[in-house]
Amino acid sequence: MSNYTRIEADEPLTETPQIPLEAPSPQQYEQGPIGVAQPLNHPTSWVQKLKQSSHPIALLFYMFFRISPIVIYIFGNIVISLIASNNKFIIHFITIILLISADFWNLKNISGRLLVGLRWWNEIEKIEGEEGEFENVWVFESCDPTKYINPIDSKVFWLFLYLNPIAWFVLGFLALLKFQFLYLLLIVIALFLSITNGLAFTKCDKFGKANNIANDIFSKASGTIFSRLNPFG
Repeated sequence: MSNYTRIEADEPLTETPQIPLEAPSPQQYEQGPIGVAQPLNHPTSWVQKLKQSSHPIALLFYMFFRISPIVIYIFGNIVISLIASNNKFIIHFITIILLISADFWNLKNISGRLLVGLRWWNEIEKIEGEEGEFENVWVFESCDPTKYINPIDSKVFWLFLYLNPIAWFVLGFLALLKFQFLYLLLIVIALFLSITNGLAFTKCDKFGKANNIANDIFSKASGTIFSRLNPFG
């Protein structure tokens, strides 16, 4: 005779249990019981993607200063005509110059350092052995290779860095066709500053990657040599 006792369920099962599609995260463990896995919501719009930025304020200012001089160049005369009746060209010209200068300074000193961990500057150094001779030296600085660089910040940074001079080049070509030589002078200034930043950050990025590779090779080589020479290893 068996002592087996049948245990009845408190409530009949009406649905077949579903196995979660993926392992729960530590945050889900802390929240309590885990239900049926829901499909992940990937960001689809620009606003949703920008919300994932590590430095949203810096990213917005970066985009603003990259875009605003071009927008003011194209539509500024219309807005200025509603505000002032005299000296419209002077107001338009000065406004664009100020925005271009602000964009150059912000990109060089703030946006590059926060968004991609890169910074550059110029130094005037005396040439050794030649009295009274100086040279202009570009100095590049990159963040620690272990530092996390947000992919949203990085993609937006490099995209706007290279699109800006292309846009100014197109506007310069149109100004040349219209014989707007004063505006063409303005565009030459904008192109010079934009290309300077583009080349500097491109070199800075390559220099940082090469430096990280060299440091990695050196650390591995020195570690191997030390392990071979270490009598206690």
